Amino acid sequence: MKVVLFCGGYGMRMRDGVSDLPKPMHQVGPRPLIWHVMRYYAHFGYTDFVLCLGYGAHHIKDFFLNYDETASNDFVLHRGEVELLARDIQDWNITFVHTGLDSPIGERLRRVRSLVEGEEMFLANYADVLTDAPLDDMVAKFRASDAVGGLMAVPPQSAFHCVDVGEDGVIDSISSLQQLPLWENGGYLMFRPEVFDHLTEGCDLIEDVCAPLAKQGRMLAYRYRGFWQPADTVKERTALEAAYQGGTRPWMLWEAPDRDPLQAAIAALQDARPER
Repeated sequence: MKVVLFCGGYGMRMRDGVSDLPKPMHQVGPRPLIWHVMRYYAHFGYTDFVLCLGYGAHHIKDFFLNYDETASNDFVLHRGEVELLARDIQDWNITFVHTGLDSPIGERLRRVRSLVEGEEMFLANYADVLTDAPLDDMVAKFRASDAVGGLMAVPPQSAFHCVDVGEDGVIDSISSLQQLPLWENGGYLMFRPEVFDHLTEGCDLIEDVCAPLAKQGRMLAYRYRGFWQPADTVKERTALEAAYQGGTRPWMLWEAPDRDPLQAAIAALQDARPER
């Protein structure tokens, strides 16, 4: 099953006015956001990616074309030669498609139709949100349905408060958004190829396609209250970086819980190395 990543937007809320780095390429630890999202999918066995490029496409291309496995994998340097103890992307298939500088998400998906329409279903993501959600369960529930599209639904993240005001101006109640029976699009999407019958040139994926499908009862939500963290703003990305540096990385499901397997791998590598 393929994974379509929308990584061609301008990311205006992350722009510093100097760099043209697209939002998915901002770092969390030694790797960019898009890498973390891709490793999440790869953890569940989905390693066939279609990247919908646009603004700052060269940054994404250069990152993968000059990929350095030693930045996120342990290795042994033996007599000047690097021997990796693990690899990240050797089994990944990544298709790079320039889908326009100003294309809305629906148009980006429409432009990669030929790459995914033969699939029973496919996954999609904005490439800037991290989670520890059980993707296998999400996919299973969608596969068992007859929905055209599905998405992860999460509680609102805003810290704003909602005010219930009477006709006389008296406030009846004040509630945080999290206290209200509301859910928002969590950015982890699933589709059947039928979605392409609803895509038109220049359309927005959510407002022009998913919203009408929802009115027809053809959209499925996977409600999730666990870890889910966007990186829409500098503040949010900084929070992710602080969590990473502090060792709190719930989205990194692929990390080993301890170092014992690593020590065993080192010993096995040393035992297998021929004498020189």
